[in-house]
Amino acid sequence: MSTTGSQTRGYIDLMKLRVVELLLVTTLPALVLAKKGVPSFGLTLATVIGGTLAAGAANAYNMVIESDLDKLMARTSKRPLVTGVLNNRQATIFATIVALVSLVIFWVFTTPLATLLTLIAIAFYVIVYTMGLKRRTAQNIVWGGAAGCMPVFIGWAAVTNSLSWTAVAFFMVIFFWTPPHFWALAIKYKDDYAAANVPMLPVVATRERVHREMWLHTLAMIISSIAMIWLAELPLWTMCITIGLGLVFAYQLFELRENNPDYTKVAGKIFQWSITYLSLLSILLVVAQLLKA
Repeated sequence: MSTTGSQTRGYIDLMKLRVVELLLVTTLPALVLAKKGVPSFGLTLATVIGGTLAAGAANAYNMVIESDLDKLMARTSKRPLVTGVLNNRQATIFATIVALVSLVIFWVFTTPLATLLTLIAIAFYVIVYTMGLKRRTAQNIVWGGAAGCMPVFIGWAAVTNSLSWTAVAFFMVIFFWTPPHFWALAIKYKDDYAAANVPMLPVVATRERVHREMWLHTLAMIISSIAMIWLAELPLWTMCITIGLGLVFAYQLFELRENNPDYTKVAGKIFQWSITYLSLLSILLVVAQLLKA
């Protein structure tokens, strides 16, 4: 591949678009719930593109700040700043341009509140999580994960220029979903995080404590999802399916016993199911709202 082609690919990799997909999964139902129907194509497109760029910019800043850690972890050893395809200055300029474009898109095509929330989300992820929490506390993903919940607020505000209790409940679903989702991944890559001296919970805590905290967050996620369906005034069948999805999530945790010889493999299955759970919940919310409308 040519140098130009390698750098182009490097800039795309900086944005971690596979991670961004999960953020968009929660943005779309937030738009539909806020509109109580189908939002305009232009607003939806602007929110999706703006949100993708905002998350991509935050991820690029993250790679710049953590380039020293990425060199120590096998999972991140092929990232563009580690391989030298790009340097920190190029990545920082790229992240800044992408962030500004994102904010302009939100300002021009959506609402002032959505623009402000987007700025807060970028700053929170970069400053609070990446610079402040990640290397200092095992609760890093608990509080830092709030940045990943912001697409719910941003999507809602893009439609209404306000927030609601339904949006808050939806935010809390993602807030409590994030730790078990990420801790399952951290179990799989425990040695990587240990090598980089990053205090992810599975690195610094016993398996018993990790299991207990995953359970607590999963139960809180199910309760929050019930509150969300109730506040959104969606049909009863939606509530039943939502609870069912949550119970399947909880069931996965039964196999995550500390003496299970397939402990890491089970954690990998939980990680994959967590993605499926969020995708199915988002589809359910869209379908339920549209059928109701």
